[in-house]
Amino acid sequence: MTEKIIPLADIRYAARVPHIPLQLQTPTGLLADTLARPLHDLRISVTDRCNFRCSYCMPSEVFNKDYAFLPQTSLLSFEEITRLTKIFVAHGVEKIRLTGGEPLLRKHLEVLIEMLAKLQTAQGKPLDITLTTNASLLAKKAQSLKDAGLQRVTVSLDGLDDAVFRRMNDVDFPVADVLKGIEVATKVGLAPIKVNMVVKRGTNDAEILPMARHFRNSGVVLRFIEYMDVGATNGWRMDEVLPSAQVIQRLQSEFPLEAIDPNYTGETAERWRYTDGGGEIGVISSVTKAFCGDCNRARLSTEGKLFLCLFANQGHDLRALLRGTQYSDAQISGAVAHIWQGRSDRYSELRAALPPDASVPGSDGARRVEMSYIGG
Repeated sequence: MTEKIIPLADIRYAARVPHIPLQLQTPTGLLADTLARPLHDLRISVTDRCNFRCSYCMPSEVFNKDYAFLPQTSLLSFEEITRLTKIFVAHGVEKIRLTGGEPLLRKHLEVLIEMLAKLQTAQGKPLDITLTTNASLLAKKAQSLKDAGLQRVTVSLDGLDDAVFRRMNDVDFPVADVLKGIEVATKVGLAPIKVNMVVKRGTNDAEILPMARHFRNSGVVLRFIEYMDVGATNGWRMDEVLPSAQVIQRLQSEFPLEAIDPNYTGETAERWRYTDGGGEIGVISSVTKAFCGDCNRARLSTEGKLFLCLFANQGHDLRALLRGTQYSDAQISGAVAHIWQGRSDRYSELRAALPPDASVPGSDGARRVEMSYIGG
């Protein structure tokens, strides 16, 4: 008998094989968890690889030439991703965000987008399909992504000063090429474009005002994200977090702002606009102001593990069901419903209620999933 070898990369995170309920219910599009939070967004990681080595996400001392990325056979195929997405959509998902790693490294991604663009929500509307990227390949791919059915992009950009940006991406990539990608994406209609800046105190917080000056009156929505304690490899420290309230204070020192209502329930960013009509900015206070209470996001890893929280330490192995030929769509749908209905995750709320040096209950000794594995 030939012994099956399972790559180490394939088992780096614990995952349960989901339970199939005996009674299968027809999806209603109104699935809710134990805290009455609906399932609305699905974030799909299409690759665990990235061509940047940002210290807060994929530090080069960990993700080096010896790091075992997932083998190609472990990744969900486009057909498998589409099959799962159709199941999630039947349960109420209306928005799909493709992420990574760097999603544009996945070959023929446009084919997947075309497949997803054919799906409709439970109300018969087109899906809202978006993508998060470091924009290193965006100028080259923007038109084909738009033609395939992608609607918008969010670009990660942590500063305009070239030296600061090269130091943060740690691969000597120039900021000018990212700005070119944003320019091309705007021209082809992948808008409104959002630009996300992770703010790390003492590293790039001096870039807050230059970023605001650059993107004012451009139609781009700039968002500042608090440096988060995702995973275990980024050496996160609370003293490197610049609270969003202080970001707003810095901005208001030069640009008067006023708060505006969220676009929808569960939106992660608090929205502000320039009172002179210069546009909109946002802050994502993932550390200092938890937004677990209306979190409606599920995350699917590159090889088909479902995670219910960005700070989770265990997933649910949907790929085992997909590749188990005995399971029907109805059975997998029942498993997804069972998982979401049992969800009670609220890591950030629990952390916020504890002293800075305390551990969140249930997280002791367990390795949290890395952001590069399931996207932000």
